[in-house]
Amino acid sequence: MSAPGAKAMSGRTTKKAAAKKTTASKKTATAAKKPAARRVAAKAAKPSKAVARSSDSMSASERIDQRIASLGDWRGVRLAEIRKLIHEVDPEVVEDWKWMGTPVWSHNGMYVLANPHKDKVKITFFHGSQLPDPKKLFNGGLEGGKWRAIDLREGDKLDTTAFKALLRAAVAYNTMHPVPKSKGSRA
Repeated sequence: MSAPGAKAMSGRTTKKAAAKKTTASKKTATAAKKPAARRVAAKAAKPSKAVARSSDSMSASERIDQRIASLGDWRGVRLAEIRKLIHEVDPEVVEDWKWMGTPVWSHNGMYVLANPHKDKVKITFFHGSQLPDPKKLFNGGLEGGKWRAIDLREGDKLDTTAFKALLRAAVAYNTMHPVPKSKGSRA
């Protein structure tokens, strides 16, 4: 009985050894190709690295300014309006630039962000589910357990008084509940 079992094991071992040899030869072939591929990739990456370095030297506030200017339509105007209201309500706000291009505002932690989309500007409150919204400004993320959003489309009116009340409530929430702090730049 041990002889047939040994043959079966021997067959498996042989198949494994053959598979290892094939894999090893593929790895060797790939390793031989890597230097050329790395050179091409490195050349292609150099210009973008230079761009990244120059933008890395910009503060979050400068990046937000640049983003607003680059939009050049109603979304830029709306984003500038939102930013102005945030600074009116919270002069100690910290501006940050996160997630590859999202303006974020913090006070004892992040509390609001604004993203321009093709057809809207989305204002998201990190702890929106905890904030009073008597004027029903929140119209997005209503099913979520934490975040709430206001989607503003071209021509929509923003109740600035109610929006400022939401901002004040968000700052108060962050003051009363420890949340992770942002490492942004002061505006």
